[in-house]
Amino acid sequence: MGLYPLEFSECYLDSPGFREKIKSHEAELEKTNRFIKELYKDGKNLINATKQLGMAQRKFAQCLGEFQFEYIGDAKTDDEKCIDDSLLEFSSFLKNLEDQRELMMRNITETLMKPLEKFRKEQLGAARAERKKYEKDTEKYYSSLEKLLNMSAKKKEPQLQEADSQVEVMRLHFQEESLDYVCKLQEIQERKKFECVEPMLAFFQTVFTFYHQGFELANDFDHYKQNLQINIQNTRSRFEGARLEVHELMKRIREAPQEYRQTSPISSEGYLYVQEKRPPPFGSSWVKRYCTFVKEQKILHMVTFDHRSGGKMGETESVTLKSCVRKTTDVLDRRFCLDLDITDRPGTVLTVQSMSEDDHKFWMQAMGGKEPLGHYLGRTCSKERGIDAQLDDLGMGFVQNSINAIEKRGINDQGLYRVVGVSSKVQKLLALMIEEKSHEVDLSTSEEWDVKTITSALKLYLRSLPEPLMTYGLYKDFINPAKSGSPESRFQAIHCLVHKLPDKNQHTLGLVLKHLANVADHSKQNLMTVANLGVVFGPTLMRPQEETVAAIMDLKFQNIVVEILIKQHQKIFAGAPESCPASGGPVLLAPTRQSKKVARQNRPLAVYNPQALDIKSVSPDGSSPTPAADDGSTGSSDSVESQPSSHSPPLATPSDTPPEKSGHTPLSSPLSNTSTGGGASLAGSRETDLTGAVSSDEAQAEESVPVARKAEAVYPCEAEHDSELSFLIGAIFTGVTPSREPGWLEGVLDGKRGLIPENYVQFL
Repeated sequence: MGLYPLEFSECYLDSPGFREKIKSHEAELEKTNRFIKELYKDGKNLINATKQLGMAQRKFAQCLGEFQFEYIGDAKTDDEKCIDDSLLEFSSFLKNLEDQRELMMRNITETLMKPLEKFRKEQLGAARAERKKYEKDTEKYYSSLEKLLNMSAKKKEPQLQEADSQVEVMRLHFQEESLDYVCKLQEIQERKKFECVEPMLAFFQTVFTFYHQGFELANDFDHYKQNLQINIQNTRSRFEGARLEVHELMKRIREAPQEYRQTSPISSEGYLYVQEKRPPPFGSSWVKRYCTFVKEQKILHMVTFDHRSGGKMGETESVTLKSCVRKTTDVLDRRFCLDLDITDRPGTVLTVQSMSEDDHKFWMQAMGGKEPLGHYLGRTCSKERGIDAQLDDLGMGFVQNSINAIEKRGINDQGLYRVVGVSSKVQKLLALMIEEKSHEVDLSTSEEWDVKTITSALKLYLRSLPEPLMTYGLYKDFINPAKSGSPESRFQAIHCLVHKLPDKNQHTLGLVLKHLANVADHSKQNLMTVANLGVVFGPTLMRPQEETVAAIMDLKFQNIVVEILIKQHQKIFAGAPESCPASGGPVLLAPTRQSKKVARQNRPLAVYNPQALDIKSVSPDGSSPTPAADDGSTGSSDSVESQPSSHSPPLATPSDTPPEKSGHTPLSSPLSNTSTGGGASLAGSRETDLTGAVSSDEAQAEESVPVARKAEAVYPCEAEHDSELSFLIGAIFTGVTPSREPGWLEGVLDGKRGLIPENYVQFL
């Protein structure tokens, strides 16, 4: 778990645990401050090093351009001419590249260095000043309190009352400062997420722009590539036989694998720290012991062993285990702890601490550990006073009445649902609409109530329900998919949960979401995008039963859930899904980026070439028009967000689990001889020999045009690159043809052309 939320209520109690939480927040801010200072220092060093690199590159380019080979004889061979031309071109390329690098370095100070230093000084510096003030107020208040308590009770009553009043004023001031300081700490903790990352994003955008310019420059000398490849190949073929033998031997030695055997750990053995209690004046101590748990007899053997004392082994102690329960951190301020009930010592509980989270899970499983009984029950969210809102026919009628009025009178109003109405008018309207005669009022034609009053009354009604539309019981189930998993698994989980709602809740939620989708469709006029609506309706449609700072921290996940509901409302409310994961089952996580590299690690390095596969301007029938100039926009599929995909290992036959996509690099290699025309990716690559000739069979194959077909998706897929398509099961592709990438097809979906895994579709 990360930092604990600082509850405002704890400011009044000021417990040791609360102070420890504050210290952890302060330590995190100090760490952030040191990080930014170090990053700023490294950034300056990076700028200086880049300047030095630029100077070295220019000197190298100058030397390269001035260099000429000394040839024997009075003429140069074709290979020698090609080498001379290539060296000159490389020299020009490096000079142009350094011109672009200078432009990049001019922007780094403004996009990275200054914003980070400004955040460190203004925000983190303010937090440090607040900390000093808080510590000073703490010292002042508690000193005064001790002085008051030490006053003699024999003093006159006016003196005592005056002293009490002074301390009371200081107490109130101290608590106010405590509230402000806690709020400031948590605000900066949240602010740093974007204040630190946003400059880095701008920095990397500048860097990638530089690299893109390098790519453009690389295209300018592409015509030298063919001759240089042939020249290198010819030079390589002249190597002496002995030299080849030496390199072959060296290659075999380098490729010889080093074998390391990892000893398998015994399932129930490992180190544990055991708490040893002492008489009251001395407290307790923690002793590291190597433990062996025999599952059948439930006997735990423990031997003291300290590596720092030269590996000295102590005596062995054995106990019989009755039960094992996880010990929570609110009971003991140590992580990874277990309480062991020992049968040998009735009434005695042995507390042990494992070495890590994984080790903790291992011991829990080995000893049959259980979770502790009982849960914290905080205070429930209070209802809006004076409003007796119910999800009955009157309430649902008011929802429909309000939606009709808003869509008729104010669908294009800027800030719709964000601009609030007058509180008294809002409550008056809501009270009127939940009465028996509410059906007599048509809000779409009534001029008495403006749009902002109607929108505010609708939100107030939804918040005033005894239970939110998405219910308390399903709150955690809705939140969990938003915290992890791929976009497809999130959608599937939320789809299933919606159809677990009571009928009235589900019906009303469908009305609201359909309306919000309509509002989002008019976002160019009303400025209310799906993200903005998620912020407004996240806490309105769903909320936890407990009102705590920790719950407030989950608002961002509520917004994500509502965004998914708005985007996918048609599919979600079209009907219940055919199958749902087991209740409480784990959310399928997308593979890490590191695992994605395995399939590509043996492929050649590639450079992005947008002309090799024009996926931005393709007609719906699958034909490739003349390549247009790149406007810098990026295509995307509406079905699934572009995220790392979640794929299982390949299977020989179709099943419910999607096969693994073939590893590919959807970019053109700088050494490939593929034509860069608009339809080149469908014609296949041209392989040339040392003379550059092309066989008649290959030339004939290039002239043939593949037959475009239709195909249907049998598994969902999420794109990993802009050149790939994202899709759900059942998606229909048109203009499907073979791709030059092995194991991939090319097709059109929703007007966008891109790559499709061959084993994810079936032809129609």
